[in-house]
Amino acid sequence: MKAKEFLLTGLLTASMSFGLVACSQTPGTAASTNNAESTAKQEDFYITEITDDIFARIKGKSFKDDCTLPREDLRYLHVLHKDIDGKTHEGEMIVNKHIAEDVLDILQELYKNDYPIEKIRLIDEYDADDQKSMEDNNSSCFNFRFISHTTRISNHGLGLAVDINTLYNPYTKVVEGKRIIEPITGEPYLDREASFDYKIEKGDLCYNLFIEHGFEWGGEWTDRKDYQHFAIPVSKIAEWYPNNVE
Repeated sequence: MKAKEFLLTGLLTASMSFGLVACSQTPGTAASTNNAESTAKQEDFYITEITDDIFARIKGKSFKDDCTLPREDLRYLHVLHKDIDGKTHEGEMIVNKHIAEDVLDILQELYKNDYPIEKIRLIDEYDADDQKSMEDNNSSCFNFRFISHTTRISNHGLGLAVDINTLYNPYTKVVEGKRIIEPITGEPYLDREASFDYKIEKGDLCYNLFIEHGFEWGGEWTDRKDYQHFAIPVSKIAEWYPNNVE
């Protein structure tokens, strides 16, 4: 069942005070427990519109001065997630309103099944610097930018692409005989036959949930590989933003 959008500023304000580190509330709360069998409260996973407080955190960073995407098209998600050691953390993500409930459902299901995600922080904590965020293995979504040399907004600029466990699932492409790797510190993880923590694989729970919710995986692209990247297909984006397609 999809979560309802909670538009109560008080609830949001309370959540912001926790921060984005391992939770340290008193034992027995959903946010502090490390018990893999624990069940999160429904109010730990919620959606709000972009309040003035949230907007102040992203303005001039992920929501850049030249951002042409309306603020009203974005939603804030509050979630819980578990790291590789099973410790529970609070997370924040900003996504497009069209995928907000889908992404919330996915992250809640990953949490219930102990799927490890190391960090889910607003990319604004990294000054909206993708490289810094990826090197810290941060999972995120919205970061406004245009596609190079065009007036089209990128998938992340629309808040319609989600990157998960970014350090261990890098982007790579060969351009004029030179291999590009982002982040460069992710180079050891280009060997997808190797076994390591936080790796996304076709058929695993993360992959299956995103595919079931209508996303496509960059790890299946043929001209490049983007193992961290789950995006809404261009055909669907064209329905929502017809002026943003070629």
